[in-house]
Amino acid sequence: QVQLVESGGGLVQAGGSLRLSCAASGSTFGISYTAWYRQTPGNERELLANIRSGDYTNYADSVKGRFTISRDNAKNTVYLQMNSLEPDDTGVYYCKVIRLGQEYWGQGTQVTVSS
Repeated sequence: QVQLVESGGGLVQAGGSLRLSCAASGSTFGISYTAWYRQTPGNERELLANIRSGDYTNYADSVKGRFTISRDNAKNTVYLQMNSLEPDDTGVYYCKVIRLGQEYWGQGTQVTVSS
């Protein structure tokens, strides 16, 4: 089992920055993929960024150039640095990992961007 805890959300003005953290605990050996998603009311979760073994990263077009995903293996933590935030970035942000073919999700952290 893997437990995930997201943190770092909050209220920020448009143009500001936040850094989200996703801390993994439990059976973390073998995690090969970590991703950040965003969900807004009435919509499905949207994949924003992911990082895979070898530190390969991918980004959705909506966040490319503004968001950066990175990880600290020693801390079992993946980060999402979010710059130039826009009101449309408002939502609940979730991290997901895949370990040995199983998915695990965190509880989410709220990000609100005011105009």
